[in-house]
Amino acid sequence: MMKKVVKFGGSSLASPEQFKKVKRIVTEEEVRRYVIPSAPGKRYAKDTKVTDLLYQCYDMAEQGKDFLPFLKKIQDRFDEIIRGLGLQLSLQKEFQVIAEQFQKKAGSDYAASRGEYLNGRVLAEYLGFEFVDAADLILFGEDGAVLLDESGARIRACLGQKEYAVIPGFYGSLADGTIKTFSRGGSDITGSLIAGAIYADLYENWTDVSGFLVADPRIISNPEVIETITYRELRELAYMGASVLHDEAIFPVRRAGIPINIRNTNAPEERGTLIVESTCKKSKYTITGIAGKKGFASINVDKDLMNSEIGFCRKVLSVFEDNGLSFEHMPSGIDTMTIFVNQSEFEEKEQQVISGIHRAVSPDVLEMESDLALIAVVGRGMRETRGTAGRIFSALAHARVNVKMIDQGSSELNVIIGVKNRDFETAIQAIYDIFVTAQL
Repeated sequence: MMKKVVKFGGSSLASPEQFKKVKRIVTEEEVRRYVIPSAPGKRYAKDTKVTDLLYQCYDMAEQGKDFLPFLKKIQDRFDEIIRGLGLQLSLQKEFQVIAEQFQKKAGSDYAASRGEYLNGRVLAEYLGFEFVDAADLILFGEDGAVLLDESGARIRACLGQKEYAVIPGFYGSLADGTIKTFSRGGSDITGSLIAGAIYADLYENWTDVSGFLVADPRIISNPEVIETITYRELRELAYMGASVLHDEAIFPVRRAGIPINIRNTNAPEERGTLIVESTCKKSKYTITGIAGKKGFASINVDKDLMNSEIGFCRKVLSVFEDNGLSFEHMPSGIDTMTIFVNQSEFEEKEQQVISGIHRAVSPDVLEMESDLALIAVVGRGMRETRGTAGRIFSALAHARVNVKMIDQGSSELNVIIGVKNRDFETAIQAIYDIFVTAQL
């Protein structure tokens, strides 16, 4: 029987009305067999996520304050959902246990995980599915990393006996049973681990957007949705800040060759974005997506015959390493190399870095520039299309944007462009218009 793992984000489970949408989605296809819920998110703009409420409540407990009235407010939030769904379910005992654990200072990870745990209890009751505690499935090592082999074996042994189940996202446990959470947004990882372990046919990730967008909607008005994107393309875009999925959620399913489908709980009729290992499908446009970040500085190192000096790049980069700085991008020429770094981190140590480079390689010229932005233009279609870089230059010139740097990777999958911070939005709009708007 075909198997789908489906994960629902906090906005999809924030209220009784959202729970009803989720049930319609899950029961529409019987192959949607394993459901991973997040904790309830915001019901409206100024609302507070349940996970944040739990953190606040636990902080009060750690400080020795009376946290029980605050915990009661969190319980009321769940009771509101339960009443709205007409369920005969009481979470009173669960909240008694939580209160006892808070008094014992069970840890912030335990506190944060209770939103997913309780929401999982409610959703399992509402769907008529069996509830499985993620703490029994996902095992962390002492270093905080998931023990993939052990967790996979646990998941297969447990879910192999269950046709339908709800497994809370965001947490697992250490060997001694102590609750351990992922970083924020980690429910995506839970779903990915389970999908990979049981060899699911598809991992559906339901959220409040209709897939991965070609560009940031805060910059481009109503950008097009990407229909299909490869893991490599997604990685390039996510690296530049574009993401609707936790970065670490990619690897478990990618390793197993399982596609991810990003869908919108509020618009289930829309197909969303399919993320795949590889595909023969041609992109709708020459590019797949555009993403970028502001706030960089560049350090340009010039030296004649640099290319013949063994270890030159290593010596330069070791200066950044010695100062605890990582680099974002490093284009190079025959006698030049440029290092892009986070400006706010670099400013505090710029003089140490400059003197360090002089001592390490004795450059002919060393120049710096600040207030820069990097933009990645990504797309598998660029390999087969002539003049992509030329079209980018033309679009930016027409928009009166001065290009500080352009670098194309050897895979021909992406082009990185450097511009001033002030030109960032204008540049993205110009690139979007030439590759997308012009083809609509």
